[in-house]
Amino acid sequence: MRSAPPASHVDLNLRSDLQMEEYVAIAERIAADGPEDVLDWGCGHGQMSSLLRERGMVTTAFDYRPGEADESLHSLAKYPEIEAYWSNDGVRLPYEASSFDAVLSCGVLEHVEDPDGSVEELRRVLRPGGTLFVYKLPNRASWTEWVARRLRGRVYFHGMAPYDRLYTLGGARELLQRHGFTVTEARYANCLPLLLPMAISERTAQRLWAANRRLNDAPGLRRLANNIELVARAGR
Repeated sequence: MRSAPPASHVDLNLRSDLQMEEYVAIAERIAADGPEDVLDWGCGHGQMSSLLRERGMVTTAFDYRPGEADESLHSLAKYPEIEAYWSNDGVRLPYEASSFDAVLSCGVLEHVEDPDGSVEELRRVLRPGGTLFVYKLPNRASWTEWVARRLRGRVYFHGMAPYDRLYTLGGARELLQRHGFTVTEARYANCLPLLLPMAISERTAQRLWAANRRLNDAPGLRRLANNIELVARAGR
């Protein structure tokens, strides 16, 4: 399914208050659609599964864990209330066709070995008219990726792991459309870096998040944003 970024980078996703602002916003956006059941595809530590469940959605957590998976459920260390299915298969999902109202890919699709195979499998497990939410897909023109590459590995950038990919907005849209999805939302996101290594107050995090949202609407500048976001409906 995917290659993983360094553990220190992943852990920072949970320690950064500004990053947590985005996770909450994602959960609120999905909840606004009112899906009954959601697949958190590539759940990682389980932070999104936890936030989705807090908002009343039945959430199934799935993660690709090559070398340690036994095709069964495991309580996650940082969110022990979440039991995730650990799989050795990089594409195939252990669910019946049309099992979910929604699927979330949050920081996952860019790491998979076979993007077309994975997207086709996500469409299979979605009910007709179900929704695929893709967040934190790295933008090929991102200014932070440009800076990170020139720091010669001192910070993580997409390309350090074997299957990492960067996307354009048009390329990401075409990937989903090839597999029967209708893209209803496609945008650039996160002009500001969200992974802050230092602690900040909740109020500061909220102010920075609000500024980040405003920058996303700035013509020209938004094309250098860190991420691409898409919402797409599965064909009926």
